[in-house]
Amino acid sequence: MAKALRNSKFTLTAEAVIADYRLAYSSRRASVIGRAEVLRGNATFGIFGDGKEIANIAMAKAFRAGDWRAGYYRDQTFMWATRMSNVRDFFSQLYGNANLESEPASGGRQMGNHFATRFLDDDGAFMRSVDMPNSSADVSNVAGWMPRLVGLAYASKLYRENPQLKGAQDGFSVDGNEVAFGTIGDAATSEGLFWEAMNATGVLQIPLAMSVWDDGYGISVPITAETTKASISDALRGFNPDDRPGIDIHVVRGWDYAGLIETYASAVDKVRREHRPALIHVTEMTQPQGHSTSGSHERYKSKERLRFEHEYDCVARMRDWIIESGVASEAVEAARDLAWEAFQAPIRVERDKAVAILRRIDMPEVAEITNALDEAHKVTRSLVMSTASRALHQLRGLESAPRDELAKFVAGYRRENDERYNSHLYSRSPESPLHVPAVAAVYSDKSPTVDGRQVLLRNFDANFARDPRIFVIGEDVGKLGDVNLVFEGLQAKHGELRLTDTGIREATILGQAIGAAMRGLRPICDIQYLDYFYYALETAADDLATLHWRTVGGQKAPVVIRTKGHRLVGIWHSGSPMSVLLNAMRGIYVAVPRNMTQAAGFYNTLFQGDNPGIVIEVLNGYRLKERVPDNVGSFTVPLGVPEVLREGNDATVVTYGACCAIALDAAQALEELGVSCEVIDVQTLNPFDVNHMLVRSLEKTHALVCVDEDVPGGASAFMLQQILEAQQGWWHLDATPRTLAASPNRPAYGPDGDYFTKPNRESIVEAVYEVVRERQPWRFPALDA
Repeated sequence: MAKALRNSKFTLTAEAVIADYRLAYSSRRASVIGRAEVLRGNATFGIFGDGKEIANIAMAKAFRAGDWRAGYYRDQTFMWATRMSNVRDFFSQLYGNANLESEPASGGRQMGNHFATRFLDDDGAFMRSVDMPNSSADVSNVAGWMPRLVGLAYASKLYRENPQLKGAQDGFSVDGNEVAFGTIGDAATSEGLFWEAMNATGVLQIPLAMSVWDDGYGISVPITAETTKASISDALRGFNPDDRPGIDIHVVRGWDYAGLIETYASAVDKVRREHRPALIHVTEMTQPQGHSTSGSHERYKSKERLRFEHEYDCVARMRDWIIESGVASEAVEAARDLAWEAFQAPIRVERDKAVAILRRIDMPEVAEITNALDEAHKVTRSLVMSTASRALHQLRGLESAPRDELAKFVAGYRRENDERYNSHLYSRSPESPLHVPAVAAVYSDKSPTVDGRQVLLRNFDANFARDPRIFVIGEDVGKLGDVNLVFEGLQAKHGELRLTDTGIREATILGQAIGAAMRGLRPICDIQYLDYFYYALETAADDLATLHWRTVGGQKAPVVIRTKGHRLVGIWHSGSPMSVLLNAMRGIYVAVPRNMTQAAGFYNTLFQGDNPGIVIEVLNGYRLKERVPDNVGSFTVPLGVPEVLREGNDATVVTYGACCAIALDAAQALEELGVSCEVIDVQTLNPFDVNHMLVRSLEKTHALVCVDEDVPGGASAFMLQQILEAQQGWWHLDATPRTLAASPNRPAYGPDGDYFTKPNRESIVEAVYEVVRERQPWRFPALDA
């Protein structure tokens, strides 16, 4: 090894080598002790980076301030080497410490070894990422971080190649010199997200350094059952550059300290200078403790494999003397003890406060559970809350000072822990879209009437001119200008880096936007049809929607997702799965405009805010005529504010999107039948009616029908729940509330298929009529009588 270091053009001092040994051994000790903490019950689950220490250290030596990481739970040594984490943070997260000072990555919301740095200040504003090492927040879904990794690297390309961004890169980039580092296990390379991301990386030619930690297994499944040729580097050989750009591929052994350092230094230097991506396949790695604390690898590895792992353990091969000296062991154990005490001490104080209150209650049932709480060795907040709540239940119907004190404690403790574990799902910053002032669309005699698509086109044009950080990526958005010509001519005007065509790869289109947004840009992720959004749903739900929450406000990615849906023609272009989006993507605002003017207003609002949002345009509305506001590009439509489209007294119809026009048509027909129908467009499903305007309509009409194109029990049921439960609207009803949704099957092709599978004028008329007839049958004879 010493000879190899002398022959290498990358020299290291003896002190540096010893420091690397010490760090590798400390990390290994932490993995071993961490597993023991789980087995003794102090932690719930453990997954560690043992066997990957030396490669982690070599990668860290090539990492610079301003660079970014998107990786997974085997990277603890790298995080410590780059000072983005440390051994005390490691144990704090293992225990689930919710104190951000102790566990800054996630405040106890993520399981152990799920890393993140904080790049937002206390007001939710971006800090100078160029001056610090950066780790985007980890996710557990296998390869789920790969789309985001593409975006982190793509931002460097934009900062280097787009001269319009020179004035916007301060604090975010230095001429695009930042590298995005990715890590993944060899088995995870079987995931489609990996292949989609690597293909996009090769096409885009972005500064991305991808490391594959290859220990030969995906939990118990050997690499021979995972990867063609049992080697990801062999399987990817076609990606190697020839006379065409591609991805440089390097192969190095995971126990070869000198070889790893030289490989990473040379590979990353080229990535940084030339913006040519690289994949480093690190082979012959080991996993000394198996996949996680949930099982033992001795059950599925042969004796020969276990012997290999012992012989080629990377730390063992970096000199046994540091292990035998015990230099690192005491430091790791001390950090564990400090982390445990930091985790338990504040909870003990909370426990003691609860016990003091409970001791004042003279009741045997309460005394028993109080003693159990007081004597608990490991104290959890759930135990404190459960004990206090159970005691309060026992005191039901009694009036006493101790009961009042306990009730006050329970209410306050619930609020504290709601903040501790459930806060920051949405932006709280002054830049939240909810704080964007409403600016009404202004019209004059000179306001032209055009196809709806032209309203959007002029609105996007104005925004591209206003803010150089805004760009759109997606299929056919560039040269063609979108399949509905919403961006027609804008690429020629603003440039290919502002309106960029991509391949058919929805997940990495979204990931490209997420990573770029994390680095200060304002991307529009264009998904051609809502039916195709399913390909990106995992990335949206697991990564983007949870980002702000899982970092307790430490990270954000204000992505604007543009798509179109609802009714058009047939199975694959008439999707309206709003309940899928609502249930999977809490954390992302959902706007459902009825026309292109409203859609433009929502875009203008979201562009000024810092929370991600999706705008679902009405697919059959691009050629319907609308007037262009004189203040196109600057007027806004507030989120969470419904609009009354038609006033009425007998029934309230709540709907959105394409159903608005149909509901208005039905309301006219109902007028002829003697029913005065109020039609309200909710405009956004999330946030939903923040000022509770809908319940005020019920105070007047006392009847409710929720209409949409989702499946039964979908978004119409969500609206009903919000109005009746959250707004207490049931109090004002004197007829059974009703939902009217589409059929549970997909819409059949053609106008007849649309008519018989989705709400239509007649079905809305009949639903509303039956509701008001229930209340006054003498006034409204049956329609089918």
